[in-house]
Amino acid sequence: MTQNPRIREGIHGGTLSTPFHRVRAAERSGKLLRAFEDHVFVRYAPKTATGYMRAVGVFVAWLASRGLALSDVKTDDVLAYQMDLVSARKKDGKPYSSYDQLHRLSSLKTLYRFLVRRGLMLFDPTAAVEYPRADKRLPRGVLSIHEVRRLIDGCDGMTPEVLRDRAILETLYATGIRASELMNLKPTDIDTDEKVLRVLLGKGRKDRNVPLTSAAADAIEAYLADGRSLFPLAAHSPLLFLAQRGGKMHVATLNEMVQAWAKKAGIKKRVTCHTFRHSVATHLLKGGADIRHIQVLLGHSSLSSTERYTHVEISDLKKAVRDAHPRGK
Repeated sequence: MTQNPRIREGIHGGTLSTPFHRVRAAERSGKLLRAFEDHVFVRYAPKTATGYMRAVGVFVAWLASRGLALSDVKTDDVLAYQMDLVSARKKDGKPYSSYDQLHRLSSLKTLYRFLVRRGLMLFDPTAAVEYPRADKRLPRGVLSIHEVRRLIDGCDGMTPEVLRDRAILETLYATGIRASELMNLKPTDIDTDEKVLRVLLGKGRKDRNVPLTSAAADAIEAYLADGRSLFPLAAHSPLLFLAQRGGKMHVATLNEMVQAWAKKAGIKKRVTCHTFRHSVATHLLKGGADIRHIQVLLGHSSLSSTERYTHVEISDLKKAVRDAHPRGK
C-alpha cells in the first residue's frame, strides 16, 4: 500500500501544517460535524451519541493537524489513520485494543454514510477500508444461579425501600433490562396480570415487550400495593421506581443498591445491574433457550452482540473437560 505522502506523522506525533491551516481545516469540518451531531443525538441514546462524537472528534483533530478537513478525506487518509491507531499508545503506555480501534473506525463509517446520504459528500472514503476483528469480550462476573437466589432472597422485608429493591432485583433478573431502561419505567409499562413489561425507547430508541417471571410480577405488585405510595412525591411522579426523596433513581444509585445487597449476601464479586443482564442471558442459554429469543429479550439489534454468551458456555465446557477428563490435566 502506498501511503498518502501528505500523511506521515503518528496519531500523537508532530504536524505537517501551520496553525493557520489547522484552524481553517477545523472550521471547514465544523458544518459537517454539527450536522452529524444533530443526527446522532436524535437517532441514538445520549451515551451512544456521545461515543460517536468523541471518536469522530479525535479523527477531526488528527485531520486538522495535517491541514485537512472532513470533506478532503480520501481512502488513503483513512488507511493512514488506521495505521496510526495500531501504533498509537494510550496515556498509560498501552496500545489501543482491537475493540477500541474498531469503535473509532466504525464511527467514521457511520459519519461518512450519513454525509453521503445527506448529499454533503459525493463518496464514502471509508467504504473500501477493512476493519480489525474485535476481540471477543466475555462478560465479567456472571453470577451463578445459587448466587442470584441468595442475593434476591436476602432482600427481605416490608419497608418501602426493601419492597422497591426486591422488585428491582427480580425485574433485573427476569428481563435482563438495562439500568438506563429500568430507571425510566412507568407503572403503565407493567402488566402484572399478563406478566409483560414494555420497554419504551430502549437502546437505539427501539421499543420492545419482554415477559416477566411470576416472582418479578409478584414483587412489583407488592411494591405498588405497600411501598411506592409511601415515597415522597409519589403521587406526582410518573416513574415506577422512586429514589429515597421521591425523584428518579439514576444508574449510579441503582448499582450502589445492587452491590449493597450482594455484599450483604456474602457475594465477593463486583455486582451491578449489568451483571444481572449477563447472568440471565447465560442462565437462559444453559437452560436451552434459543439465542434469538435471548437477543429479543435483551434488545440487541445484532445477533453478534448476543453470541458472546455462547463463548461463556464454551468456557464452562472447557473447564468441565479440564477438570473431569482423564487427559484434561
